[in-house]
Amino acid sequence: MQKRKLGKSGLEVSAIGLGCMGMSFSYGPPKDKQEMISLLRSAVERGVTFFDTAEVYGPFINEELVGEALSGLREKVVIATKFGFKLDPNGGPKWIGLDSRPEHIKQAVEGSLKRLKVQTIDLLYQHRVDPNVPIEDVAGAVKELIQAGKVKHFGLSEAAAKTIRRAHAVQPVTALQSEYSLWTRTPEKEVIPTLEELGIGFVPYSPLGKGFLTGKMNENTKFDSSDFRSTLPRFTPEALKANQTLIELLNNIAEKKKATPAQIALAWLLAQKPWIVPIPGTTKLHRLEENIGAADVKFTPDELREIENASSKIKVQGARYPEKLEKMTGR
Repeated sequence: MQKRKLGKSGLEVSAIGLGCMGMSFSYGPPKDKQEMISLLRSAVERGVTFFDTAEVYGPFINEELVGEALSGLREKVVIATKFGFKLDPNGGPKWIGLDSRPEHIKQAVEGSLKRLKVQTIDLLYQHRVDPNVPIEDVAGAVKELIQAGKVKHFGLSEAAAKTIRRAHAVQPVTALQSEYSLWTRTPEKEVIPTLEELGIGFVPYSPLGKGFLTGKMNENTKFDSSDFRSTLPRFTPEALKANQTLIELLNNIAEKKKATPAQIALAWLLAQKPWIVPIPGTTKLHRLEENIGAADVKFTPDELREIENASSKIKVQGARYPEKLEKMTGR
């Protein structure tokens, strides 16, 4: 597996990382713990060094899973986690708001260190921008944690360009994690140019469109009520049907390149910038291997232009989040 550096930070990771959320959270009931430990270790054996989790995934159980699976492999891996949600004090499964107050960040980090079984968190993201806490205070709190040796690198998630600049002025931002793929291209307008200017890496989550870009879904696909896609406007039967045009495009390119639609979607992201590192999630070994294989798919400038021309004519139907969640992005 090739390596990439996240911007100018010097943090080097595998060109494709692994998003761990779906192993415990959001995509139906939690998966079998031993199977997921085995999958995480298989990822390391295949050259994946970058693993993404968060305290809110579960809550807590995803960090515990990642900590247990990777505990003997600390020197080989980079673990990223996130703070910023206010969790139910009664231990319920739902978050109840945002909380990026400095004292809460420090508390969250102590919990994450224990669950991940590490002395230092490699990359710590603010999960969503908290409108009630100045971003300078957030960056300052993380700066103190870096000085204390508890955190190595600072990241933001779904932040707007102006917020990234303000945070970066207090504590250099190593990476931004936001949704980016052939069907969610919002970051291209302002965010990606800002990252390029400041030397910040980009970690696209949902690089396969929450599974849609694998080409395995259509209007008849049903989602369990515990699968959060059942609440997303882009996953209604009407939207799934309308958006098949994008899958047809991916299928055509995949055929020419002797690859799968998922590999084309990931390879396209890798081709955008050398400091982009997608983190597709999976719970299956054959999908992990397929995703890793995307790093070997290369495009000529002409092929990239062809994809750009064809995809720019496709209007994706459906909002990516319900209004409440959409309001938490781009702040």
